[in-house]
Amino acid sequence: MQEDWLRFGKPVAERILNRRTRIESYAPGQVFALVRWASNDYGTVRSTLDIMRAVGRTEVYTTVPQVDPGGELLLSVHGWPRVRRVLALIDAVEAAGTDPCEAAPDHWRHVHNRLVAGQPPRAYAPARHRVWLRRRKLWP
Repeated sequence: MQEDWLRFGKPVAERILNRRTRIESYAPGQVFALVRWASNDYGTVRSTLDIMRAVGRTEVYTTVPQVDPGGELLLSVHGWPRVRRVLALIDAVEAAGTDPCEAAPDHWRHVHNRLVAGQPPRAYAPARHRVWLRRRKLWP
């Protein structure tokens, strides 16, 4: 059994191919999370979670299965314990009143780096989000 789903994201377009398959499109700069999970008769054989930022035509990108052409990889974890931890961190961002797609990309990089180093990541505070929103207004 295999399941792939978007944990968060705001697609600008969606095309349904069949009951189990759809294609979603994102505008450059939009952030989304893709969870890929597979199991067999003996249990989970693969679980990954990638948080990516959609890129423009001229931007450099990382290729990831099922993301065409790819995106800027902000966070990537493998293995159910780490995926479960990131899902809990996403839930915490939502519980604090912030849409995870609107959270600062630097936060997701921070979470990735701290998990790789075996350290607990800092919480995404509302004050940090306000600073991100002000900083984002300065970018074209």
